[in-house]
Amino acid sequence: MSYVVARYRTEEGEENTVLPLLDTMTAVSGQEPGNLAHRVHQGTEDPRTIVLYEEYFSEADFTAHRATPHFQDTVLGTVVPLSESRDVLRRAPRPEVRA
Repeated sequence: MSYVVARYRTEEGEENTVLPLLDTMTAVSGQEPGNLAHRVHQGTEDPRTIVLYEEYFSEADFTAHRATPHFQDTVLGTVVPLSESRDVLRRAPRPEVRA
C-alpha cells in the first residue's frame, strides 16, 4: 500500500478555480488501476488550504498516476501554477505490531 497526502495553498482567490479541477482529478483518478481512494479536503479555517488524501495499491500505481496526462496537465500544468505552495508527503504503513 502507498499513501499520499498533498497539501496546497492556493494563490489569493484561486481556491474556487483549483477545487473543481481537483474534483475532476478525483473522478478520473478513481478509475485508474491501483487507485483505492482519492479525496479532496478544503481547510475550514483557511479555505485556500487544500489537502488531497490518496491511497494506492502500490508505489508503482502512484508512479503510474503521476505519469498520466490528466495529472501532468491538470495538476502540474494548472493547479501548481495557481498555488503559492505545495507539499507532497508519501507514506507507507508500518508493519503491525502483535502483542
